[in-house]
Amino acid sequence: MLLVLCVDLDDDLGRKTDFTTPVIGRDAVEKAAVALATADPEDSDVNVAFQGVHIYDDLTSRNESVEVAIVTGNEDGDVDANREVGDEVDTVLASLSTAEDVTALVVTDGAQDESVIPVIRSRVPIDGVRRVVVRQAQNLESMYYTFKQVLNDPETRGTVLIPLGILLLIYPLALIGTVLEMPGVVLGVTSTLLGLYLISRGLGLGERLDDAVESARRSLYAGRTTILAYVVATALLVLGGVSGANELERVQAEAAGEVGVPVMLSALLYGSVQWFAAAGVTTSLGQITDEYIAGRLEWRYLNAPFYVISIAIVLYAVSAYFLDAVGLTFLATALTAGTLLGIVSTLAFAVAESHFSEEESEEPHRPDSA
Repeated sequence: MLLVLCVDLDDDLGRKTDFTTPVIGRDAVEKAAVALATADPEDSDVNVAFQGVHIYDDLTSRNESVEVAIVTGNEDGDVDANREVGDEVDTVLASLSTAEDVTALVVTDGAQDESVIPVIRSRVPIDGVRRVVVRQAQNLESMYYTFKQVLNDPETRGTVLIPLGILLLIYPLALIGTVLEMPGVVLGVTSTLLGLYLISRGLGLGERLDDAVESARRSLYAGRTTILAYVVATALLVLGGVSGANELERVQAEAAGEVGVPVMLSALLYGSVQWFAAAGVTTSLGQITDEYIAGRLEWRYLNAPFYVISIAIVLYAVSAYFLDAVGLTFLATALTAGTLLGIVSTLAFAVAESHFSEEESEEPHRPDSA
């Protein structure tokens, strides 16, 4: 049996007439269509109901087993309306007295009502969908529904409307720039904002930024020391950059001629490496503290601050040697000390981890009770 389902997602029939839904049967559907047309001749659901009657009569004349019904949702739309349509479809299917397999032909008045098709398909196989649109307004509702979906979708709205809004602002901003005698600056800033936005959307930086903010918020509420360590480390990095720039200025001022690239890099590194090392140690200690509190600390994690110190010693010695601040003996000693510090810390914590892991794996033997 073929079930012709006329879908009225926003329940115009129930709101504008005295009919209760679902409406089942050819004569009942025709009466409901006439009542809706009388109440509101311009309602497109009138055409849907009459189309359902027309399909029913056409198939009946060819001796096919067919039934027609009207199912409705509610004026709220979205999920609640789809659920009500699903419930009414269940009611219609339960009222059919037939041993044949039932399939459905869905009749709608546009794309909005067709959003309920997955709900209907979950209850009965669908043979086809018939869209009824007034010829003078063909595709108008579909276009309206498409624009409505674009405006309601936050992701699409941000992707489409924000660049469009920036483009529309270019002309008034250019006028303002002309009045202020700075047209190039205004257009440059506008173009830069548009470019940065498109690049961020293309690379997905917005989602990453949202994730980072959410992670920072959770860390703050959870009392994690990592976020404090990151703040302190950021300040240390800034101070290190300033210190390195000051050291470079000092070296350039004392130099008789031009300063080469190796010397410039060495000056920047010599002035900033201790600050950068302090930032690395701070962040590693913060991470170690959080891992210990969470019960996930492993011995090898303790290598991090020692590695940072070892690298800092090596870089400090190398940069100082290029600046003629130390001799070759000091450089060799620092390289050896940095290497040994890293190796010794690695071996020490590896042995400690192995030792304590063996102790934890050994369960104490209990004497058997008599």
